[in-house]
Amino acid sequence: MATDALTQPLQVEPQTDAVKVTMLLAGLVFVVMMMLGLIMRAAQGELITLDPILFYQILTAHGAGMVGAAGLTGAAILWYFLGRYVPLTHAVFYVFMAFFLLGVVLILGAIFVGGYGGGWTFLFPLPALSGGAWEAGAAASFILGYTAIGIGFLLFYLEVGRQLIAVFGSFSRALGLPVAFGTEDASDAPPPAVIAAAAVTVFNTIGIVVGAAVLISSLVNLYVPAFAVDALFAKNMIYFFGHVFINASIYMAVIAVYEIIPDYTGRPWKSTRLFVIAWLSVLLFVMAVYPHHLLQDMVMPGWMLVMGQVVSYFSGIPLLAVTAFSLCLYLRGSGIRWDLASALLVLGVAGWSVGAAPAIIDGMISVNKLMHNTQWVPGHFHIYLLLGEVAMSFGFMAWLVKTERATGLNGLDRGIFWTYVVGAGGFTLMFLISGALSVPRRWAVHLEAWLLQDRIATAFALLVVIAALMFVIRFAAGLGRQEPGAGELNESKV
Repeated sequence: MATDALTQPLQVEPQTDAVKVTMLLAGLVFVVMMMLGLIMRAAQGELITLDPILFYQILTAHGAGMVGAAGLTGAAILWYFLGRYVPLTHAVFYVFMAFFLLGVVLILGAIFVGGYGGGWTFLFPLPALSGGAWEAGAAASFILGYTAIGIGFLLFYLEVGRQLIAVFGSFSRALGLPVAFGTEDASDAPPPAVIAAAAVTVFNTIGIVVGAAVLISSLVNLYVPAFAVDALFAKNMIYFFGHVFINASIYMAVIAVYEIIPDYTGRPWKSTRLFVIAWLSVLLFVMAVYPHHLLQDMVMPGWMLVMGQVVSYFSGIPLLAVTAFSLCLYLRGSGIRWDLASALLVLGVAGWSVGAAPAIIDGMISVNKLMHNTQWVPGHFHIYLLLGEVAMSFGFMAWLVKTERATGLNGLDRGIFWTYVVGAGGFTLMFLISGALSVPRRWAVHLEAWLLQDRIATAFALLVVIAALMFVIRFAAGLGRQEPGAGELNESKV
């Protein structure tokens, strides 16, 4: 049976400085990648002229950069809050960051020096069949960059898993399995941050190992074409990895909601039996749902396509019925103290929930035949990111530099917040509208009939960039304060 020592925060100093530097770095990457997105939308709207070759290089950098930064911020959030419950080894985080930065250098070199423009999904056999657009060395650099980041994450999760087992006795107890199956009382369940960290460690480790296998296979095929790789099998592995990784980024970031919102409401976020079961469902669904990315591939086994559609229906239930609904209950009548941090964290859960709807719609086979290769798809995952994971990350950043004297949403913070909401909301809505009108995605040059939507989206994208830049500047300025931030002020909270 669990003891209080396993469910209460440790009286240890978290890796605050390393996490703050990581969040600043990731915040800057978010802004730069958003600027690249703005450039692409402006080019599609013929507001600027951009060579199509450069467009696809920027598209590749934008996708890899945003997904990578989302994974980095999610990992930093998990590490920071899990450190309240288990004694993580600080050196592992630095090694993780070293591999991550090495990967970034290799990826940027592949794109802007080597000319690689095959998209962030490195879909086999495209890295090897560039049509002369890039050499094999550029593709190899891109693949090795991803591999380096994967190694960093595997070391990260190895440390997380090792310490969870050391503190809780087994991984099943860290996941809350005894509570789920009724052999232990809910009062003995691990904290929400621990359960979330354990679940993410399981499915993202599997996803990264699968991704590493297909990366290495593609790398060998680059230089030894006789080394055969089944294209359909490789595509399954790639989309399994990609789907799991980006979802893991969001599921790591939501830990900030579980840990910070109780500071504002005075109500602890409890690990109920329903909460534990929901996270076990997430663990299974996030891996089983990936075939909904492959509904265009008619050669796929029929049962897998059906599974992708059916699981898509159910995958939103744990999110909507537990995290989103629970958040509403926590906020109702709580007298929450609204400031930039709490507003962004709540926005993140709301945006994540809203983004589930167009994803489920696209996961229907009959709809997917018409919509999958349109801008509907980037519409739904931009909602997930801009109004979901990125909003939660900016909320965590605002909380990290919050001082005891700073209370409420002042005029500047309110203006930045609503600029971001309007910009991100309008930007993603234009994607969905364009998708409903069958505007294709990934096209560098657009027809005249599509230019109006592109230009409106560009205006909204500019608002997003301005707000995001202000978030990062505000965070950087807060790092220079001598007064302890929220992370230090609340170390002993229960």
